[in-house]
Amino acid sequence: MLFNSYQFWFFYLLVIVVYRFLSHRDQNWLLLGASYYFYACWDWKFLPLILVTTLVNFYVARDLSVMGLRGRRVLVTFAVVVSLGILAYFKYANFFISSTQEFLLAIGFQADLSTLSIILPVGISFYTFQTLSYTIDVLRGRVEATRSLRDFALYVAYFPQLVAGPIERASQLLPQIVERRRVVASDFTVGLSLVMTGLFLKVVIADNVSFIANGAFMAPVGAITGTDALVGLYAFAFQIYGDFAGYSFMACGVSRWLGIHLMVNFARPYLAKGPSDFWQRWHISLSSWLRDYLYIPLGGNRGGKVKTYRNLMLTMLLGGLWHGAAWTFVAWGFLHGLILCVYRALGNPFSGGMGRVGSFLAGLFFFHLVCLTWLFFRADDFEQAWYMLCLILTEQCGSAFSVYGFWMLVFLCLPLVVAEVWSDRDEGRWLHCLPWRMRAGVYCYIMLMVIVFSPAILSDFIYFQF
Repeated sequence: MLFNSYQFWFFYLLVIVVYRFLSHRDQNWLLLGASYYFYACWDWKFLPLILVTTLVNFYVARDLSVMGLRGRRVLVTFAVVVSLGILAYFKYANFFISSTQEFLLAIGFQADLSTLSIILPVGISFYTFQTLSYTIDVLRGRVEATRSLRDFALYVAYFPQLVAGPIERASQLLPQIVERRRVVASDFTVGLSLVMTGLFLKVVIADNVSFIANGAFMAPVGAITGTDALVGLYAFAFQIYGDFAGYSFMACGVSRWLGIHLMVNFARPYLAKGPSDFWQRWHISLSSWLRDYLYIPLGGNRGGKVKTYRNLMLTMLLGGLWHGAAWTFVAWGFLHGLILCVYRALGNPFSGGMGRVGSFLAGLFFFHLVCLTWLFFRADDFEQAWYMLCLILTEQCGSAFSVYGFWMLVFLCLPLVVAEVWSDRDEGRWLHCLPWRMRAGVYCYIMLMVIVFSPAILSDFIYFQF
């Protein structure tokens, strides 16, 4: 894909260089043009979708201030229906058609419902949620509607975070677009540390351990043992983390070179002691979006325990469905909702006062619990998930594959684990705080690993499909 081509990235390095010599107005025009080019590189035919979403939410938010209460509700409802309608059609049409067909067959009716050949536009879930948060925040009076269509279009299509987040709030990103930006030396230093960290996570860890994960999950029935499945599951845990966090760090780093600060989307999530802690560390932009625009409007933790558990389950079920049109994603969301409810019912027993040993054991237990839920996220269907789970629980027998996979995980991921445990900051942000000699040594290590252990085939980012 063009996302992995040298010509593509050379173009954006050129954009960053030229950007420094332009006025603020021209900088925004350059970034907007580069962002649309970035999106068109995947498939230019889907540009009208992002344009429609942009125009609808821009004009709806702009007109909210001159409408009465009833008119504001009608306008916002229109924006929500259009935005979610586009998302639902492209992301869930085939899912609901096939599910309906399976249901009809299960109850004895012959059905031949042809699924549509729908290609999912890259990043549609991210920019849809981002535009909706803007319109809702304008309705709530939390942000003021911008009068510049160019600036709002750039807020929606800003290329570093367009296709895989983070999902930025208008209150944080839009002022940085509207106001003149000043790029200082520290922006380059911090940006470089973030880009280098993201490069290590994506190329060295995610792309290399994907071979192990795919070997386990794509193996035919009877070809792997329970140990193979377990090693493959842990490989996927590090693959999805390195892949998604790697993109987020690189997006933040490139954005810093442009003088724009994006939010932290990952904060050492595998060190979490419980589910609430985990969702404050993993895909923070989505978990906070679900909290502010779904969980709290449903009632949050108000109204008693039963309603709180209901709200948690609904939020996580919809969070799972956001990731993709498959019942396995719904099951993944259900499991995380169940874990949240159980921990809450037990009073968050691992929240504190346990000492270092207790805290370590709580984190270790929850890490394995999270890895177990990844089984449903990665599996193609329930049959495969159940098959691999039964293998893991009943047939622990090593093989050459599991031995190779285990030591590759140790070799590739141990430096990351040590860095996360040692540092009290988010990955990437602690690098620029090191003395320059140590920082140079870390950069040399990263580049050496990227060159020597670069996989033969660079895989696309996993979250491009969401």
